Amino acid sequence: AFSPTDLVATALASCMLTIMGIVARRDGIMIEGAVAEVEKIMAKDPRRIGEIKIKFIFKHTIEDKDRVKLERAARTCPVSGSLHQDLKENIDFIYP
Repeated sequence: AFSPTDLVATALASCMLTIMGIVARRDGIMIEGAVAEVEKIMAKDPRRIGEIKIKFIFKHTIEDKDRVKLERAARTCPVSGSLHQDLKENIDFIYP
């Protein structure tokens, strides 16, 4: 079973990937087959999510100018904007 904090972490990754998908469709960028690996790290005192690590792995070659668009889109997703500023988001984009 997934905990509520697991769902928060996966919601962040899902939102980022969705926003990248919108940009990709609009600009003709191939991101089909991209996946996200998500890791949630809990903090103490008070107990909360301290860090979310997301690694986006792309299957197709993407030009530098399009990488900039996708990465900017991911970092401005509404879920990210809704999370507390103390939560560390460690986001990596892996291209072939």
